[in-house]
Amino acid sequence: MNFTEAFKTSPDNRIDLSTFDPGQTAGFSKDKKYKKLLRAHRETLSRLQYKLAAEQQQSLLIVLQGIDAAGKDGTIRKVFSAFNPQGCPVTPFKAPSKKELDHDYLWRVHQAAPGKGSIGIFNRSHYEDVLVVRVHDYVPESTWSTRYDQINQFEKHLSENGTRIIKFFLCIDSDEQRKRFEARRQDPLKQWKFSKDDLEKRTYWKDYMGAFQDMIDRCSTTEAPWHVVPANNKWFRNLLVAQVTRDVLEDMDPQWPPAEPGINEIEIV
Repeated sequence: MNFTEAFKTSPDNRIDLSTFDPGQTAGFSKDKKYKKLLRAHRETLSRLQYKLAAEQQQSLLIVLQGIDAAGKDGTIRKVFSAFNPQGCPVTPFKAPSKKELDHDYLWRVHQAAPGKGSIGIFNRSHYEDVLVVRVHDYVPESTWSTRYDQINQFEKHLSENGTRIIKFFLCIDSDEQRKRFEARRQDPLKQWKFSKDDLEKRTYWKDYMGAFQDMIDRCSTTEAPWHVVPANNKWFRNLLVAQVTRDVLEDMDPQWPPAEPGINEIEIV
């Protein structure tokens, strides 16, 4: 069995975040073998993206969620930089604009979904509308509680129309978040990523964990399962994410399109 299966949720397989170990590494170690394996994954991802773009029949959506400092940006740099950015836009979902608020909450999300032949990465996503709005009471429970089923239907719609979906929840513990915040605070090159608001949000840790648990439990579907990624060790996070993405793209099995008829008879002068 592929080691990634232990971190994949489904309607019949739930993962309890209260007992989940964010520091586990599934028997792997950070050594030359790991670096070689990650490099091989990245080379394969690049090649598969090229075939996907040539085929122009399928698309792939990658969703990254996690608490502040969980490693969403780092995952994009270390794993998904293997993709040509021309065919792999990254969409960050921050506080919605006035125009976006004039529409339903999935309006801006659907616009950012990848087209045929493309890979799209969501740095945060539509799940913010059952996470931050819930934890900070931006909307009443009667509003956010209906969104789980709406999100499932939205993802099913994408899936039925040719978009494969991979969802990663990057899981770190509170002590690891504290260490990363401290590293940001002390590093002149990273201080811009740290604010006093981050410390205020840390007081909501248990509330966020409860919201993440419900997100995983209620939105792990056959079409779009969650992968709970142990992310205390950045190197293992990268390895797991790369392996899952490679497996999915290989399963999609994009094909080279047929050559134009008569192309072999053309003389280039």
